[in-house]
Amino acid sequence: MATAKKEGAAKATKPRAKKAAAQETTRLRIKVKAYEHKVLDASVKQILDTALRYDAKVAGPIPLPTEIKKYTVNRSTFIYKDAREQFEMRIHKRLIDILDPNAKVIEALTNLSLPSGVTIDVKMA
Repeated sequence: MATAKKEGAAKATKPRAKKAAAQETTRLRIKVKAYEHKVLDASVKQILDTALRYDAKVAGPIPLPTEIKKYTVNRSTFIYKDAREQFEMRIHKRLIDILDPNAKVIEALTNLSLPSGVTIDVKMA
């Protein structure tokens, strides 16, 4: 009886073959950044419409954490140390994955004109 338990435990710990490793797909990872979230969402919608027009599989947009940069500045130049102003810049980010992009999708995305203030980072993975 004790040997049967040991054999069962040995079977459970054997490594299994991963099917996902055999089926690797290429994807286009697009990071979009902007200071204004309305402009960012409009740009993301434009990217998605372009990708879906060419029947590409799209994952996203995934909202990434907003990066907040805070700055504290003295209001006065000399003596009033307690009088300060605080400013902040918010950088909104979105992530879009396009799975198995073809040449037409990539060409359409490179010819896309987006509003100023929107930064795009494209990587093939």
